[in-house]
Formats: sequence, structure tokens, C-alpha cells
Amino acid sequence: MTMRRSSSLIPAVLLPTLVFFLGVSWALRAAEPEPKQRLLRADAPDMPAYSLPDVLTAIDGRKIATAQDWITIRRPEILELFRQHVYGRVPATEYQKSYRLVRQDPGAMDGAATLKQIEITITATGKSLTIHLALFVPNKPAKPVPTFLLICNRGPENIDPTRKTKSEFWPAEEVIARGYGIAAFHNADVDPDKNDGFKDGIHALLDQGGRAPDAWGTIAAWAWGASRCLDYFETDPDVARDKVAVIGHSRGGKTALWAGAEDERFALVCSNDSGCGGAALSRRQNKEKETVAKINRGFPHWFNETFKTYGGREEALPVDQHMLIALIAPRAVCVGSAEQDLWADPRGEFLSVVHAGPAYWLFGKQGLGPSPEMPAIGESLHGDGAHYHIREGKHNLTVFDWTCYLDFADRVFGKAK
Repeated sequence: MTMRRSSSLIPAVLLPTLVFFLGVSWALRAAEPEPKQRLLRADAPDMPAYSLPDVLTAIDGRKIATAQDWITIRRPEILELFRQHVYGRVPATEYQKSYRLVRQDPGAMDGAATLKQIEITITATGKSLTIHLALFVPNKPAKPVPTFLLICNRGPENIDPTRKTKSEFWPAEEVIARGYGIAAFHNADVDPDKNDGFKDGIHALLDQGGRAPDAWGTIAAWAWGASRCLDYFETDPDVARDKVAVIGHSRGGKTALWAGAEDERFALVCSNDSGCGGAALSRRQNKEKETVAKINRGFPHWFNETFKTYGGREEALPVDQHMLIALIAPRAVCVGSAEQDLWADPRGEFLSVVHAGPAYWLFGKQGLGPSPEMPAIGESLHGDGAHYHIREGKHNLTVFDWTCYLDFADRVFGKAK
């Protein structure tokens, strides 16, 4: 009787305590990030160990300790390593370029902007090609204005200059409203995105003789095309030539980073969901992400032939992508990721920006900061010289991404209130 009586009393006595602890336990679980977010914000337990080349150790073992050493020693050798082992080098073939203003509409966007459509014609070895550049500049602000250049790797409808078709991939109206110029060109104008043996596009004009293992691939060709658009901007009084940002998504993001590395005239470089061969670290290996072997099988024309030899042996690469981002220092860099885009390895993209930090320190900047943590999904991290954000959703370039890049550009170009 006593045993039965006590067993019936115990739950009644403990009930408030049990309810309290269950409530605390539920609250703690609710406060934890979802499993996918935990995976993004910290390496999974089964992530293979890897080590990265030191940004500030020269090939001959010297430690780079000053900005001048970076400019004269380390940056040139890193740039050369990327040419040799990843992107390839532009041939020295001479070419001519010319510009033609095809159309100008000072009343575009209901009077908010002026539209300029420009043909950039490249001529070499008796052949020519034309890059069609669309540029909107806001009418209200004083000129010249900071300007974004999008390397468009999607269909021409995504950058419709008539604005009959609008896409958040190139939200021209929103950018104009922020006081920036907004321009775009289609990457296929420079080189077709196909494995055609490098017989078409700019390769047909500039390649001479056989192709060496370090001959430029299509990514490098598109980056070269972005620089030709920048050449035009330097002739346009409406564009602030020292405040041009280059931006790209996916393969366009890979291109934007290489364009910013090769051409120091770009003041801001924005990479969106660029993944392997872009912002993501090559040495990080997991089953969800794109790898050197996978990218070269799927797109054998993007990089040089030497890069193909590193599939499955990424640790043998003399560079990794944090060094690509470091090449942009002390200029500004933005990297954006998407939560569901595990193929592009969001955490690997974030870590690249973090590990590029030592190059920024040489110039008195902290990059993303001294000890940055990956931001929560939907948040941005504006550092000193660098920016990173991750949004919810899939592989895409959205208005949210553009807003993050514009917010950081306000800081970089002195427009922040």
C-alpha cells in the first residue's frame, strides 16, 4: 500500500520541475540552428583535413611583411601561378578596338536614367567580333557616378535594355534608384560557352599557333572582355572610372574574380555563388560540392589544360582560391552564397574570404575582421575591405544579393549615410 501510494505521489510532486526542464530543453532546441545551417557555419565532423598555402610566404620561402613586398614580390608570383595552373594566360597578339554609340535615350526608365547602347569592336588577324554593352546612368546625381558591370552568363532577356523584360538578375531600376550606373554584356559576345576547341570567339582572333598547357580558357576570355568594357568606361564622362565594380554569378562569378585579379582598375569585385574555380576553396572536400575533377569534366573549356591534372589531387595545387581573393587586396571584394547551393560550397566561399585576410592586413585593413564567424542565413558581414553574405534559397542572383552588394558599395565608394 505504501509503495503504491508513493508511486502515485511522485509524478504530482515532480510535475512542475519536469515541465520546467522540458520547456528549457524545447527552447534550447528551438534556438539551435537547423542541421543544414550547422553544416554551413561549422565544418562537418567527417570533413577531411586539409592545409592551405600561406598567402604571405613567397615561393622562395621569404615572409611577406609589407605592402610593398606584396606589390612587388608576392602578388606577381601568385598571379603567375594562377595563369600557369588554373585560368591560363592571354596571348600577346596585337588587336585594335573601337567604340560606337548605337543608341542613346536620356528619358529611359520614365526619365530616371539615360540609356547608352555601345558596340565595342575588337579586330585582329583579319577578323573581328563585337561586344554589345548596355549602360544606364542615373539622371539625377552629379556625374560621374560609380557603376556596376554585370558579366551576364544567362540569356539576353536577363539584361534587356528596353526594359520590356525585367529580371532580378539585373535589377537596373533598383540600382539606378541607389544612384549607381548599371551596365551589362553577354559573355557569349566574347566567347561561346561551349567546348568548341577554341575555334570561335576571341580565341579565333588572338590565338596563334598551337595551344600550350597554360593557354587561356573561356573564363579568362570572358574576364578579358570585362576589361574591354572597362576600357570604354574610361572614355565615358558619366562613369567614375575609379569606381567601377565588376559582378558575376556562378561561372560569371568565377569570371568576375579573375577579372578583378588580372585588372586592378576594378575597384570592387563581386562574386555570387561562384563555387569551385571561383570563391570556394578547392582543397575542401565533401560529397555535396563541385570539385576540380567534376568541373573540368562538365566544362573542359573553362580553364587551362594544366588545371585538369589536379582533379582528385587538389592538395598538389600551388594555389587555392583564398589566394585569388587576396589578389584583389587592397581593393574591395564581395562574396555572396545561397543556403541551398551546397554545390558551390558556401562555407568554402566564406573561408576563402577569411583566409585572404593577411593580404589586407598589409594595407592596414582587416578584411572581414580579426576573428569573423560565418553569418546566419539572411545576414551580411561587412568587414574592412571585404564583405560576405549568405541568403536563403537556391543558386541564383537575386535582388537580395544586389542589395547586399550595393550596401557594401556605399561604404566603399563613400555613399553610406
